[in-house]
Amino acid sequence: MAKIKVTLVKSTIGCKKDQIATVKALGLKKIRDEKVHEANDQIKGMVNKVCHLVKVEEV
Repeated sequence: MAKIKVTLVKSTIGCKKDQIATVKALGLKKIRDEKVHEANDQIKGMVNKVCHLVKVEEV
């Protein structure tokens, strides 16, 4: 299965609580944190929800 690297590029200050929870669920804590996830539907949906806060690259 394909993998994607998700990087937090903007702060979660001022975001809605569900968006903050989504960023935490992706494993991102600080700006420039990176995590590699499998590109399944759940992860794609989470990334889509916080697309204005993260950068996504295929690995």
